[in-house]
Amino acid sequence: MEHPIFFIDAILSAMGFEHFAHHYSHVTYTWLTMLILILSALFMAKKVKIVPEGGQNFFEVLISGLENFMVEITGPEGRFFFPFIATVFLFVLVSNLIGLIPGMFSPTANLNTTLALALCTFIYTHVIGIKFHGIKYIKHFCGPVWWLIPLMLPIELIGHLARIMSLSVRLFGNIFGKEMVLAILFSLAGLYLAPLPIMFLGILVCFIQALVFMLLSTMYFVGAMEHAH
Repeated sequence: MEHPIFFIDAILSAMGFEHFAHHYSHVTYTWLTMLILILSALFMAKKVKIVPEGGQNFFEVLISGLENFMVEITGPEGRFFFPFIATVFLFVLVSNLIGLIPGMFSPTANLNTTLALALCTFIYTHVIGIKFHGIKYIKHFCGPVWWLIPLMLPIELIGHLARIMSLSVRLFGNIFGKEMVLAILFSLAGLYLAPLPIMFLGILVCFIQALVFMLLSTMYFVGAMEHAH
C-alpha cells in the first residue's frame, strides 16, 4: 500500500522540509490540533454571553457534562484537576477526529503521541499523590504491613509503570487500526460510498477512546488521592 498523501506534509515538502514532513507527521498534526483548540478557545472567549447561544451552548453542555461525570467519580475534592482532564479529553478527541478528514492524519495513530499523553497522566498522578499525602504517599507502594514491602514494592512499581503502556497502546492501537481500515477502503473502493459506514463507526471509536482515556486518567488520580490501606 502506498504512503498516503497528507496536506501538511505536501506543503512542507514543497517548502523543502520533505524529510521532516515524511517522518514527523504526528508532530505537525499535533501542532495543528493544538492550533485548532487554542483558536477555538480564543474565539469562544470573545463570544461569551450571559444568555448562551450557538457554539457557547454546545461547549457549556460539553464541559459541564464532563465535569459532572468526573465529580461523580472523584467527589468535590477532585475539581482542581478537572482542567487537565478536560484538556486531555478535548485534545484526544480532536486528534482522533481529524484523521477522518481526507488528507489529514490522527496524531494519536502514532505511538509517540499517545506515549507522551500517558507520561503526562503518569507524572500528574504522582504529583496529586504527593499533594494529598506528602511523604506518606510512599505507603501506596509498601503494602499494609512492613514485612510485605519486599513483595509489594516491586509489584506496585510494575503496576504503575504498566499504566503507561495501557494508556498509550490502547489509544494508539484503536486509532491506528481505524486509520488503516479507512486507508485500505479508500484505496480499494474509492473515496466516497464504501468507506462511509466505517467513517461513522470511526466517529464513535474516536469519542469512546477519548472518553476511556479520560476515565482511566481520572481513576488513577482518584487512586492517588485515597489513603493507603
